[in-house]
Amino acid sequence: MMHTAANMHRPAHPLDHIVLPTESLGAAEARLAALGFTVAPRGIHPFGTENCCVYLADGTFLEPLAVGDAEVAAQAIMAGNVFVARDHTYREEHGAEGFSAIVFGTEDADADHRAYVEANISAGERLDFSRPFTDRSGKSDTVSFRLAFASGRDTPDAFVFACQRVNAPKVDRAALQAHANGAVAIRGVVAVSDDVARLRKLLAIAAGAPNKAAVAESRLALPNADIELMHGAEYEAKFGLGAGARSALRFVAVVFATADLVATERLLVSAHVKHHLRDGRLVVPQADGQGAAFIFEERT
Repeated sequence: MMHTAANMHRPAHPLDHIVLPTESLGAAEARLAALGFTVAPRGIHPFGTENCCVYLADGTFLEPLAVGDAEVAAQAIMAGNVFVARDHTYREEHGAEGFSAIVFGTEDADADHRAYVEANISAGERLDFSRPFTDRSGKSDTVSFRLAFASGRDTPDAFVFACQRVNAPKVDRAALQAHANGAVAIRGVVAVSDDVARLRKLLAIAAGAPNKAAVAESRLALPNADIELMHGAEYEAKFGLGAGARSALRFVAVVFATADLVATERLLVSAHVKHHLRDGRLVVPQADGQGAAFIFEERT
């Protein structure tokens, strides 16, 4: 794999959002509410999936994803829809609950797709789609996206994609970005890997990072967050959580910045949410409707 001329003179893409497959949006809504998050109204995709997002004040968000219409989703897979196909594969291999993808924000998904093809990490054809959007005030509009997909040849447990907002209505999300747990940003994503250096380079290419960033380190710094890769034993030691089966690449945790860690813990205790303290962080193990371990750190 190599970096292309297209990304030599531009900064790495920011983290846009993460995808959390779930069996039921109802379960996701209940779990996220118990964790102190404000959950947005449900969104319906034109290819059989649906979501209920959690928006953070830094512009990132969580996308719990369920299959709303299995027949439409199957038709989309037959038509070559990479997003639905990879979601289906993930559920077949790992069940309906988990953390399948991280998404980078981009201004040019076409350029990203070309770069992925050139670097031999393309996961399939680019995808354009639109869906209706209604905010809490009842204002309706249409949002449009263009996606470019990347994956390693040996990474069936995870994939990434670049997301361009072709049409993004101006919506006041202030109310949706206010969370009782104090979360204000996604500070990072944690992944486990049997080959940290190689998979870090793959993620750097997918994020459009400059050549100088493709070094054998365990952390990929994006403009707004970090992706940290580690071996399973290191993950278990650092966070006190099981790493699961060995994998070339699997996303396992989301790190949030919170305004007041004491208040966050107070909320978790009152909601009877299982958690533990580890090196000054609150660690909430994965649960149905949650998909990944959630780690809360004090905002600095």
